[in-house]
Amino acid sequence: MKQYTIIMHRRGRETSFCGTLEELIRKFSYTLEVGRSWEHERGNKKINTHPATIRSLISNLNNAENNAAANGYSGVTYELAQ
Repeated sequence: MKQYTIIMHRRGRETSFCGTLEELIRKFSYTLEVGRSWEHERGNKKINTHPATIRSLISNLNNAENNAAANGYSGVTYELAQ
């Protein structure tokens, strides 16, 4: 299985998470579920809790964080390490 590294940016700090796609989905399942619970609000995005690709996972994580934020922007971003 291919290993990926996701970098989370929060308040000027970077944290990296490594694992296969399945492991990373399991790791971030709570974030995806919280974002999904707020997807019915106006202006929020739909969240896929079981994405098929790593790029889809990162997109859904960014959208889930923004969905759960009070003002629509969480200040937390995720990116794929090069």
